[in-house]
Amino acid sequence: MITIKRPVDLPDTYPLERIGPLKELLFFDIETTGFSGDTSQLYLIGCTYHDGFGWKLIQWFADTRDSEGQLLEAFFTFMERFKVLVHFNGDGFDIPYLLKRCKHLGLNYNFDKITSLDLYKKIKPYRKLLGLENMKQKSIEAFLGVSREDKYSGGQLIDVYREYLMTRQTLLYDLLILHNEDDLRGMPSILPILSYPDLMESPFSLLSQQACSCENNQGTDCAFLNLVWKSPYTVPVQLSYDCYPVSLELHQDTLTCNIALYQGELKYFYPNYKDYYYLPLEDAAIHKSVGAYVDKNARRKATAKTCYTRKQGLFLPQFGSLWAPALREDYKASLTYTQYSPELLSDTDCADTYARQLLSYVSEKNRL
Repeated sequence: MITIKRPVDLPDTYPLERIGPLKELLFFDIETTGFSGDTSQLYLIGCTYHDGFGWKLIQWFADTRDSEGQLLEAFFTFMERFKVLVHFNGDGFDIPYLLKRCKHLGLNYNFDKITSLDLYKKIKPYRKLLGLENMKQKSIEAFLGVSREDKYSGGQLIDVYREYLMTRQTLLYDLLILHNEDDLRGMPSILPILSYPDLMESPFSLLSQQACSCENNQGTDCAFLNLVWKSPYTVPVQLSYDCYPVSLELHQDTLTCNIALYQGELKYFYPNYKDYYYLPLEDAAIHKSVGAYVDKNARRKATAKTCYTRKQGLFLPQFGSLWAPALREDYKASLTYTQYSPELLSDTDCADTYARQLLSYVSEKNRL
């Protein structure tokens, strides 16, 4: 086994204290000869950490096929001094792989005493919101505007490692070590993506709301509501969406939204339609306890589609179960409304929930 340890310069891209005390954080990445921990071999583990004076890089390299166990022993012993293990998709691959290799070699090591922070899992719930094509690290780098060119993939380096074992060429050794180092150096570049989970997992504070109107293409006045929220966190890349009835922009720590208000008549559909009669002349449903006194020729059994009462006014779209009663344009309409008043969002929790519902709604639509 060969051990490499030296100082390394890592960019300050994200406030790591949000994850934990600096000295408790260990970033790691592994290199293997395949995807299966049952049939392939671990040949390199690399870590970066802060020792209180600066960032350090440490790598353990299997320079022979039978030194894999030494790598595992060195890594797990070293890991004991840390409390948080940071990685990209390590919960899905690296950690299960290492545990399988330990089992194969009869080594009694585990990750029970360290907290695992998987950047992949942390970001995945917000993939649609961010408009990520997939969850590959390169897609996240592209979203953040990070340009990093990998000359070799992990798969290509498998043959490089096998050739190294046969030839011991320094050039091949350098390629293997450098690739792992580049992966570790690249991890800080994607850490700013954590600002989005930070923002989504913290409360939004409503700064202002203003009912406005504008003239559409037909010359008709259209009412809309302008809402502005603030977050304790700042995001690195602006997000913009426009999916009727919502136009939304997330910029730094500010969420700004314009929402089209509905002016006119909507319907409230009673859930238990079998308890109601429908009155065609009044175009409304009434409870059977009252409808029993109505002439039989002026009533009929209500159906799910006719069991409603009508209401006129100015209405705010809602994108989840927040306010009752929830009204619709027709029975099959997915979008519901509530009668608008400024007091709707006066409650801090309601305002926060509404912001999250808006973000969830637009993330399901096409991103502009």
